[in-house]
This record gives sequence, C-alpha cells and structure tokens, in this order.
Amino acid sequence: MIGGNESCIAGPMPMSYLTCLTYILGEWTGVDHIEDYLSYAVYLLWVLFPLALVFLLPGVLVILFYTSVLLLHIYKRKNEIKEAYYNDVWNGALQMVATLWDGHGRIWHGYEVHGFENLPEGPGLIVFYHGATPADYIYFAARLLIQTKRYCHVVADHFVFRLPGFKLLLDVLGVLHGPKEECVKALKKGYLLAVAPGGVREALFSDEMYTIMWGDRKGFAQVAIDAKVPIIPMFTQNIREGVRTLGGIKIFRSLYERIRLPLVPLYGGFPVKLRTFIGKPIPYEPNITAEELTAKAKAELRNLIEKHQKIPGNIFRALMERFQTHQKDD
Repeated sequence: MIGGNESCIAGPMPMSYLTCLTYILGEWTGVDHIEDYLSYAVYLLWVLFPLALVFLLPGVLVILFYTSVLLLHIYKRKNEIKEAYYNDVWNGALQMVATLWDGHGRIWHGYEVHGFENLPEGPGLIVFYHGATPADYIYFAARLLIQTKRYCHVVADHFVFRLPGFKLLLDVLGVLHGPKEECVKALKKGYLLAVAPGGVREALFSDEMYTIMWGDRKGFAQVAIDAKVPIIPMFTQNIREGVRTLGGIKIFRSLYERIRLPLVPLYGGFPVKLRTFIGKPIPYEPNITAEELTAKAKAELRNLIEKHQKIPGNIFRALMERFQTHQKDD
C-alpha cells in the first residue's frame, strides 16, 4: 500500500508538500475544495493575530512573577535557608529579583523615577494610584532597592495571598494584607510602606480618565496617624496605557461586586513610556482626623495626576513618548 506522501510524489507531476497535505486532508474529510476553507482560515488567523496578541502580552507579567518565585526557590535551596524570611540572608535574592524587574522596566517601558529626594529618611506611607496591574509599583520598589538600598513593604488585596505558588515570594517581600495593626508595626520598625487605597476596584474599573476610586476608605490615613509618619503621594504616568481592562462592561463590574475576584480581562502590554513621580510628603499632624488626612492625600494625588498625565490617556501618544529624551517641565 502506498502512503499519502508517496502517492503525491510518485505521479508524473509531483505536488508540493503543502498541496499534498491539502489533498490528503480533503480525501480524509471528504470536503470538496478544502483549500478554499484553509485559505479563509489563514486569512482569519492573520486578521485576528494582533487582537489575540494584545490579550496575551499581559501574561508576560505573570511569567515574570513566577520567574521571581523560581529564583527564590533556587536561592533558598542553594543556601539551605532556615532562618526567618526577614533575615538579611535574603538580601542577595531580593537584589536578584529587583534586577530582573528593573531590567524589564528599563527595556520594555524606558522606566524612570522622579522624586526620590521626597522620600523621608525614616518611615513613611506611600499612597499611589493603582493601574490595571501593579507593575509600576514593582518597578519602583526594584529601582528603590537597587539605587538606595532601601526596602518598601506593600499592602496587597486578600486574593493575592490565594494565588498558587506565591507564598514564598510574598513572605520574602514582606507583602502585608493588613490589619491596620500590622501596618503600624511595620512603620514603627522604620520601613517604608506603600498602599493603593483604590485597590482592585480602582485597578479594574478606573479608565483612561484616571479617576481615583477610593470610596470611603480612610484606614490608611488612620495608620499614618497612629504611626506618626508622613504620607507620600505617588503616581506613574501612562500606567493606564500600558495595560487596560474591559471593566467598562457592566457584567464584569456586577460579577466583581458579587464574588470579589478580579475576573476582568486585561489587554495591552504595550511598551509605553512609564515615569513614576513621587510627590512632596504630607507631614504628620497630631490633631488631624483620618477624614481630613484622606481628603488631603487624595487632593495631592489628584494634583500629581493633573500635572503629569494628559487626560484622557492615549496609547499612541504614550508610545511616542518613548522617543522623548528628556521629561518636559510642567
């Protein structure tokens, strides 16, 4: 019995492998003119590939997260670490992970930080606008560690602690989920602590208008008052243009409000210019209330956004800013 490939080649006019494959597929399926269907499928693939790509690119961040986890496990195994996670023995691993993220930020986004001089020498509470992903905060923390040797804790949403394989990474990085007492304790130990009061809701449902979505949250202000530390506003330019969400679709908002899980599709991963701006600290005042401090912090963050972000955000403009050699004075 002659195989399919042999029958294609054996004739007086040998077929190409692609034509032969089409012939065999047509014989196998019994569909006439199958090459027309295949041509249409190739056309659809060509048309839809860019659309598929913008939904796949944000997955690069997931790969970076799990690469960080893998590096920490290798480091732990190599050094046979048995001490607590806050021991200095993890410094080498933190530098390694910071270098990974800082390299990605530099290469993909031309990432910059402006205003390191506004950070207090001692503890302080950094309050930042939450983009669709926390990538800008990670780039900031990595650059902070590399350039100043300072370490910043961060408060994360509860669902982050349920992600598979993330426990070691969260423990080593000192990521907190609250409560307020733990945040106050970290600040009193002299650490910098970062929090995005808008949390997941702001990440998923804010948009290119850069609307601050804090609701009635003022616990962060009470933490700053109890720890007697300044609040430092922080904002990253173009963070909404790098990755966007489909949070404007009502069904996703309704689903989130019911189950409180971030099941909103992301798209983008565009190599837009990212610049993080650290604002002037809001000093501790013993007689200020949490409501007053929240309003003041929100106003200062909004001022940073209005000063450094063109609204509405535009992906093409953010891409073109990669070619600017210097940050324009506002």
